[in-house]
Amino acid sequence: MADPSSYRPAPGTIPTSAGVYRFRDATGRVVYVGKAKSLRSRLNSYFADLSALHPRTRQMVTTAASVEWTVVSTEVEALQLEYSWIKEYDPRFNVKYRDDKSYPSLAVTLHEEFPRLQVMRGPKKKGVRYFGPYAHAWAIRETLDLLLRVFPARTCSNGVFKRAGQVGRPCLLGYIDKCAAPCVGKVDQAEHRAIVDDFCDFMAGQSGRFVKRLEKQMADAAEAQDYERAARLRDDIGALTRATEKQAVVLADGTDADVVGVAEDQLEAAVQVFHVRGGRVRGQRGFVVDKVEELTTGELVGQFLAQAYGDDPDPDVEVEVERRTTPGAGVTLRGTDDVPREVLVPALPPDLDVLQSWLADLRGTNVQIRVPQRGDKRALLETVERNAAQAFALHKTKRASDLTARSLALSELQDALELSDAPLRIECFDVSHVQGTNVVASMVVFEDGLARKSEYRRFAVRGYDGNDDTASMREVVRRRFSRYLDERSETGQLDVEDGHVEGEPVSEQRPGIDPETGRPRKFAYPPNLVVVDGGAPQVAAAQAALDDLGIDDVALVGLAKRLEEVWVPGSDDPVILPRTSEGLYLLQRVRDEAHRFAIAYHRQKRSKTMTASALDGIAGLGETRRKALLRHFGSLKRLKAATVEEVVEVPGIGRRTAEAVLAALGTAEPVAAAPAFDPVTGEVVG
Repeated sequence: MADPSSYRPAPGTIPTSAGVYRFRDATGRVVYVGKAKSLRSRLNSYFADLSALHPRTRQMVTTAASVEWTVVSTEVEALQLEYSWIKEYDPRFNVKYRDDKSYPSLAVTLHEEFPRLQVMRGPKKKGVRYFGPYAHAWAIRETLDLLLRVFPARTCSNGVFKRAGQVGRPCLLGYIDKCAAPCVGKVDQAEHRAIVDDFCDFMAGQSGRFVKRLEKQMADAAEAQDYERAARLRDDIGALTRATEKQAVVLADGTDADVVGVAEDQLEAAVQVFHVRGGRVRGQRGFVVDKVEELTTGELVGQFLAQAYGDDPDPDVEVEVERRTTPGAGVTLRGTDDVPREVLVPALPPDLDVLQSWLADLRGTNVQIRVPQRGDKRALLETVERNAAQAFALHKTKRASDLTARSLALSELQDALELSDAPLRIECFDVSHVQGTNVVASMVVFEDGLARKSEYRRFAVRGYDGNDDTASMREVVRRRFSRYLDERSETGQLDVEDGHVEGEPVSEQRPGIDPETGRPRKFAYPPNLVVVDGGAPQVAAAQAALDDLGIDDVALVGLAKRLEEVWVPGSDDPVILPRTSEGLYLLQRVRDEAHRFAIAYHRQKRSKTMTASALDGIAGLGETRRKALLRHFGSLKRLKAATVEEVVEVPGIGRRTAEAVLAALGTAEPVAAAPAFDPVTGEVVG
């Protein structure tokens, strides 16, 4: 635990202008990012009496080992740079808004040649337009079922789409006119794109235009006595009307607004957002957050808006800032095409003008953030706040046991293993193979008792007897910590005490950061505890690897599967944790996750090996042609079932090569022998 006074900047060195600051720990990892109108005033507040700080803030400044800052010209640039760094470094002490559940959205994959309508969860992807989110996936499917009558766009997966094109027959939706069947050429790319564009316009709130157009077409069909077409158009109008009625009307037509409600206590908060477009509620979403420092409701709202509207990259917007360490470096901003005209909030953020200016830049027109005082908008805000309060109560019921259990688990492990500190970062290694073939290993990372999947790593083990798990384990641990030492030695951290190089500014010494990219290195951060899957032999092998590298400040244990015994190096007897122990349960979860990750990698390598071996050694078939065959047929099974003529259709594959491929797969068509002729009569013999 560091003393904040040990790295406090010298008096007068901190500028008074606006900027963004970063706290780093002893390994160079960014643990907190913040912005300020006056860097000097803000940073000085962190070095006040520790007892006066918020508990999480106190933990942050004692975890950190250095602080650095970047000066910008405006508060808008500070907001943009702060959000960019939070997304890049994922600091553990920053406020992070997490979905309180996985909300599905109706997604349109506009980046594809033939866009697809589908249900999609998770983070937004580039080139995909989203509508929602919805409370339930079935609500999206009901809406799609109604709208496909009028907008028969593709909804099938890429595999189904490709197979339909190969066999020349559309799927069921194509036969019942709920898909325009671009897979078989019923419509071309431009016609299908027009259908998708109309669908997006309807979902964006332009429903009246389509209903009027269909009503005119229905009247024209009736006047021309084409009553069957008129009846179909009548049903289409009914489908559009029913789809529109599913969305509640809450405000006057033309109102585009996001309504934000907050429920909070001293440690956590829940945020609910209603997305209103065209006067109707088009989607709803909820978030929960752990407070890192004392925040007013307005400050909480300001942080939320910065994260909520900064998810998607805007490649056309860039700002230049003056960095303290690397002057002139550019920072790419984030944007979204879904910023409304108005944002209704329960309290105004302190940097209101800055946020409004930033959102206006993203939208292209003015955006107003305000607190409604009366009328329909005030009533809607109260409804959203009630939803936030209910979601907060439900979250606290679920979360209380989780927080308590994780804290208890880390405390139990610290006591049982006699560690100097709680194991806030745990790394677990596992080896996977089948009879010594395709030997792989995994490394999973848990921080604060939660999986940190972005730092998972996997290893291919070669040059060892595959059946010797101990040798493989020693090799993997050696490779992981060799990389760690190499990356620290590049910055001179191994040559000095306490990670500080005399005569160089702290900001230049970042063992955890790649100096070229500015991003965290892959193996930069040492764990508090290493767990290996296995008993005493695996632990001894891992300890030997650490001893060879001279690493003596990392705790090591092994978890044996059969009796769930915890083995420590140099001990003849295992540590037995109670079956009801939260510490044992955490070790089991870490071990099981490492096993799952290793198995997944092993299966992937084994599948590639089996595919490659079946097509290897065929004359005239190189890697490019192998990939073309597998891409065309999708699998070896379908390739085996193909005829020579079907294989020849693959670009770059001739008839002789096709016959050689099928012969190698054991499915070659029998070749008829050439007929024999009588030399005198000229007739066929036999």
